[in-house]
Amino acid sequence: MGCGSGGCSSGGCSSGGCSSGGCNKLNTFDWLAEMDLPPHMKPFDIVEVRFKGTRKEFYKSSFVDFFTNEYVVVEAENGYDIGKVSLKGELVKLQLKKYNRSEHDTDFRKILRKATEADIAKYKENQALEVPTMYKARSIAMELGLSMKLSDVEYQGDRRKATFFYTAEERVDFRELIKRLAESFKVRIEMRQIGYRQEAGRLGAIGSCGRELCCSTWLTDFKLVSNHAARYQNLSLNPLKLNGQCGKLKCCLNFELESYMEAIKEFPQENYVTLTFAENKVYKSVKTDILKRLMWFAPQTELGGEWLSLPVSQVRSYQELNKKGEFPILEIQEKKSLKPEKVELEFKNDMGIGSLTRLDDKDRRRNANNRNKNKARGNANQGTAPRPNPNKPVNTQTADAHAAKPAGNGNRPNKRPHPNNRPNRNPNQQKPNNPNQNPK
Repeated sequence: MGCGSGGCSSGGCSSGGCSSGGCNKLNTFDWLAEMDLPPHMKPFDIVEVRFKGTRKEFYKSSFVDFFTNEYVVVEAENGYDIGKVSLKGELVKLQLKKYNRSEHDTDFRKILRKATEADIAKYKENQALEVPTMYKARSIAMELGLSMKLSDVEYQGDRRKATFFYTAEERVDFRELIKRLAESFKVRIEMRQIGYRQEAGRLGAIGSCGRELCCSTWLTDFKLVSNHAARYQNLSLNPLKLNGQCGKLKCCLNFELESYMEAIKEFPQENYVTLTFAENKVYKSVKTDILKRLMWFAPQTELGGEWLSLPVSQVRSYQELNKKGEFPILEIQEKKSLKPEKVELEFKNDMGIGSLTRLDDKDRRRNANNRNKNKARGNANQGTAPRPNPNKPVNTQTADAHAAKPAGNGNRPNKRPHPNNRPNRNPNQQKPNNPNQNPK
């Protein structure tokens, strides 16, 4: 996006990031800037001034030599405006001729003075007010139910006038809208309808090619683009690929159209070319490469046959032979069946790395070491007592009690005997099965 729209707020222009001219919309390279005029010639007194977006106008300057990209104060309707000098000198004559203007016209307005710091500060304040003004105007238009799209707003340098740019499919009655806007912003309102291509040029964007839009950087003449331009270039008629940011066909479809149309003259006029060869072999055209002058043919008498790629000159010669009733012998270069050689992929140690699987080997070795340590620790715990912790205090009473216990079979201590609560009972006497039955 351009500088006027805030695209260079990060310092792109001042840091040299805009050397390609992306921030200067419709910029012109002044290749005569470093050349001195002859002593008998006077500097050209008409200067080209650029405003927000793609708006440029010509003004007369008779007393000050301005520099390119310098802010100036110019005459406007019922006030003044602030803009930048985009071009001066002899190249302005070519620009006047491009816009069908004459240097002898008397309707050129004048440049009043160079912009002061106060003028530049007011110019930046106007830019800061444009976005909230546009959002509020959109909300008012939605309340009134108007079928229009407000795309941009531009304040005059003295903030006496605001120009709203909009797009609409049909005629819109915006008289009530102008009253509401004038009451809200206390300025004179002007509504200007523009096309979708002009809207894309004012707003700016990045195209599918990765570059800024042509209409926002250098393109000024919007020519008609039709679907025939895509057909001549063998492009698929997909609106998602052929349409630009404006919703219309891309202007770049016309850039190479002439070269394609000249190359198409060498091809046969028929949509589908059929060639007949010896042994009743029939081939039909299925694809063309216009720039390489090649045509591809598919066999019609056999299934799964290979396609033929023939230059246009050879296709025309075959057509002439078929018209005479001659069927030439088709010479097809047989592909040699070669056994594929085994290719051993080797790892090249360009970065000083030993192996690609070095990390996997380390993980395997680490897991194996951990398993071995766990096994050894388990075997040691089966035959020996657990190692005491030196940091843990030892209870002497429990230690003496464990030492006084007699050792039984193995390492397991004997079970603690239970007290006999029934001393009169014979231990050899069996317990009755039925608890309700009295013992004998």
